[in-house]
Amino acid sequence: MSDHMIRVLTLDGAIRVSVATTTNLVEVVRQQQKTDPTATVAVGRLATAAALMGSLLKDRQRIGLTIEGNGPLKRLQAEADAFGHVRATVKVPVAGLPPRDDRFDVAGAIGRAGFLHVVKDLDLKEPYRGMVQLVSSEIAEDLAHYFTTSEQTPSSVALGVELGQQAEVVAAGGFLVQLMPDADDALADRLAERLGSLPPTTTLLRQGLSPEMIVERLLQDFPYQMLGTTPLSFLCSCSQQQTLSLLRTLGADEIDHLIAEPSDTQVTCEYCKSTYTVDKQALQEIRANL
Repeated sequence: MSDHMIRVLTLDGAIRVSVATTTNLVEVVRQQQKTDPTATVAVGRLATAAALMGSLLKDRQRIGLTIEGNGPLKRLQAEADAFGHVRATVKVPVAGLPPRDDRFDVAGAIGRAGFLHVVKDLDLKEPYRGMVQLVSSEIAEDLAHYFTTSEQTPSSVALGVELGQQAEVVAAGGFLVQLMPDADDALADRLAERLGSLPPTTTLLRQGLSPEMIVERLLQDFPYQMLGTTPLSFLCSCSQQQTLSLLRTLGADEIDHLIAEPSDTQVTCEYCKSTYTVDKQALQEIRANL
């Protein structure tokens, strides 16, 4: 099944749902970041979350998610745009933690204390920035908490990553369910009951359910309409020009230090691991313009 995401809206406009399958995307992240199983599940969940939040964007808008915790992974980041392009990275790719209760200890790897940062580039003068404390460090609950407290949109988030015998990603995906302002309490109660009766996300994915089939399970007895389908893929936006722009943010002392080094400067993208070389002439031009 190819990675893709669907967006639907109930006919009464009260419930908005996005469902994504991200198996191939998360496997690419695993290979590039060289993560151990627990880190794979953690960064895979965050990448899926970014894809789901990308369903709320349009045109040139972008979303960035960062989780900073006191666990061994230190920091996780994921970015997505409105066209289904996603990238993700983790600062320390090896959590080195044993499973807990037959599950990967994602909360322990992230840490029980920390913050979720959300940056939305809405193609305006300044990006929107939001931040909430981590409530469970399981990522899905933390994202739902962000939506409810920072955007005043009651939301339910489910994220899952299933690994194979060689620690490869065999299934990944999730869904985002949001109540619109028109929803009444009775509808909210019906939806909560439906969500509570669903099996875990990894079970749905392991059973091979497509996003379309998951929506049918989620919104059974709720008439809905399809808003669109978006293919999902890993795509990094790094470039030589971005590398030069990054170096321009350094101070004069840092640039002088790089110029004094015997070899050219090399900058490696933390997302896709591409390496960009900046020669002495380019560094001197940057230094002259500081």
